[in-house]
Order: sequence, then C-alpha cells, then structure tokens
Amino acid sequence: MTKDLTFENLADFTDALNQIPASSVIARAVQENGIDAVSKNSAAKAELNRVFSIEVETGEVTHQKQSGRCWLFATLNTLRHDFAKKYDLKDFQFSQNYLSFYDRLEKANKMLEWAISLIDQPEDDREYLAMLEWGDGDGGQWANGPALINKYGLIPKSAMPETYNSDKTAEISAAINLKLHKAVAHMKKMVVTPTHEADLHTYKLECLREIYRMLVYAFGQPPASFDFEYRDKDNSYHNIRNLTPTIFFADYVDVDFDQYTVLVDAPDHEYGKNYGLPSQDYIFDGKKIELANVGITAMKKAAVASLKDGQTVWFGCDVLRDMDRKEGILDPNYFKKSELFAADLQLDKAERLATREGEVTHAMTLTGVDLVDGQSTKWKVENSWGEKVGDKGYFIMSDAWFDENVYEVVVQDKYLQEEDKHVAAKEKEDLMPWDSLC
Repeated sequence: MTKDLTFENLADFTDALNQIPASSVIARAVQENGIDAVSKNSAAKAELNRVFSIEVETGEVTHQKQSGRCWLFATLNTLRHDFAKKYDLKDFQFSQNYLSFYDRLEKANKMLEWAISLIDQPEDDREYLAMLEWGDGDGGQWANGPALINKYGLIPKSAMPETYNSDKTAEISAAINLKLHKAVAHMKKMVVTPTHEADLHTYKLECLREIYRMLVYAFGQPPASFDFEYRDKDNSYHNIRNLTPTIFFADYVDVDFDQYTVLVDAPDHEYGKNYGLPSQDYIFDGKKIELANVGITAMKKAAVASLKDGQTVWFGCDVLRDMDRKEGILDPNYFKKSELFAADLQLDKAERLATREGEVTHAMTLTGVDLVDGQSTKWKVENSWGEKVGDKGYFIMSDAWFDENVYEVVVQDKYLQEEDKHVAAKEKEDLMPWDSLC
C-alpha cells in the first residue's frame, strides 16, 4: 500500500464532495465571506442579552494595544476597581508601563541565569532549547504580577504613561531577544577556568546593563518617587507628595497576594494536585506560580462567591476560540463550523490540552454573572482591547464557553471551599517547561 496520495484517492474525495447538497453554494459563500462569518449562528444571540443578576460596578476599559501584557492588565484591573472605590476615583489606572519595564528586565535576568545553569548541556538538550524559545516576551502568569508588585511597588499611570514601545512591543522584544541570544552564544564559547561560574555572572551583569539601557530608551526611566495628584468624583483636589512606588503599594493599595489562590481546570492532568511552573518563575525570591487543579465546578463556585462580594476575578482562557471580537461574544454555539464543513471539528478540553490545540492565550477580568436557579448562565467580561470592541470593551461569555475555554481563575482564599483549600495547600509538583500548562 502506497503512503502517497493517489489520483484514485483524489477522485474519491471529489465524488464525496459532490454528494453534499448545495456544496458549490457553500463554497462560494465561504470563499467570499470567510469561515467565521458563514458559520455564525445568529439565533444564539437570543441567549446572550447583556443583563446580569450580579454585577460589580466598573468604569472604562483599558487598552493593551499591540502587546501581550493581558495578564498584567487583568491583574491591575482587579486592583484598580477596589482602589478607585476606596478613594472615590473615576477611571483610575495604575501604570502598566512601570511594571512592564521591570517585567522585561527580570525576564532577561532569568533567561541568562537559566542559560548559565545549562551552559554545559549539548545544544540539542530539550531544556536548553526550551530556555532559548522562552526568551524575553511580554506574556506571563498571574503570579508574575504579584512578584513584580511586591518587589517594585505600583505607581499611577500618570507617573509613567505608555510609550510607543510599551504599546507595540514587537520591536523592543526582537532587540532584547537578539541581545540575549548573542549573550548565550558568547557564554557557550567562554573558556573554562577555575573562576568560570563567576566569569559567567560578571558577563551576565554586563549584558543586563545594556538591556537596562535598551529598556529605558524604549519604555522610559521608572521614577524613584512621584506625587499622587488627583481629583475625586466630587471634584475635591488631593496631592500626596514624594511617594515611592513601594510605599504607595503598601500604604494605599495594601493587598496581600498570599491570600489569593489560582484554581485551574486541566483535565489532562490529575485533579486534586497543586502544580508549579518553575520555568516561568522569573523573580527568584518572589511569589511562585501554583495551580490548584480543582476542576471547572469549583472554579465557577469560587468566581461566583467573589463577584457576589463585589470582587472582580482574574481569569485565563483560550480567547480566540469561538470569539466574535466586534460583537464581544464568547460562545461555542455562536459558530457552527462542524456543520458548515460537515466535518467533526470537536475535541474535548483534555484532548485540546494534550494535543496543544488548546492553551491559555489571554487573561481578562470577570465583572458580572447571571444566575438562574443558582446556576451560572452567562458572564460579563472586562477585556483590555479598548472600547471599540464588544459593548464599550466588555464581552459576554456563555457558561458553555467558560466550561470549554476557561482554564484558570484567581480568587481570594475566603471564597474557596474547604476541599479546594486542601488542594491549594499541598506541596506543589513542578511541571517541565514543555508541559501543556506552560
């Protein structure tokens, strides 16, 4: 039996295509309008009205623009909601650019330290290749945000606004990664001496000095101190002078990130375990990534409990799947691609993770939920793509989409069930850099 396609195979494929009713009409529609548009099921919108039985009051959405900082925006969004309420502010934002600066610097340090630890490994070693691929991008995990904030504090956006490069990170990312890969190549060639490890670390600091300069040119110099000047909703003027970022966080934001837990639904992994991702922990003495694999039902219960108490919820998902960006709709029943192609295009969640078809591609914020007879039916989502998408930047997510495409939520421990606290308290089992949860 030949392994190549034969012309007899092609003739059979054509015959099967011709047996499908209206095949040529479907083909013309798809070719002219695209797969998403033709597969839309408008009837599904009837179940997606934007009324929620539980809704946290929020303001204008943020805009990460052409960057991969959704995880950071979502973290700061959850913090700014409480901060704005506490100080009677309207549409307040923390500086995303300030934390982005240190995020990229810390990732560069992590990559070079990782390279030093693997310097004697062959160049086709799996972990060595994972280190090179990890590089210095602008994506991240929830715990990376608390690690950065605990170390560097927070500042208002007015104290360090966005720049061209923080909004559009492709150019600076390419430049930093070029420098890092140059550094790794050089370290591989360094002569082994009795002071070899010390020499590698000296060279690392030389590289980081240059990367720091690159980041200042691209993002700006992070301020050592600033004045917090604002008017509240009653137009009363306030000016708190000469604050440092760490004092501002400790005295005015005052959040204990150790009281939060990341709950995940990863059915390709064993439930009831607490997993770690050391390859993505890039502040060595900072908060570590821990993922309590408790399943979708526990995640929903914790998210609902948080929203009922007026607390918005950070969550990670596979956002591009079954999404209408313009309408701001997330719903697997809104697109009927299997019906369109008369082909089975369905994988369950475990299969998507195992085959790498599914992954956490985006983080957003839950700000509302609609409960019917105590069960969630749809969710209100604050995105960070600006106000020109969805309903002024807010999306509606069906409960079915939550089941299929939400992989993690972050809630305060007080909203956990006892069995979930037990899972989160377990010693974490560290996963490899190529795991499906990375």
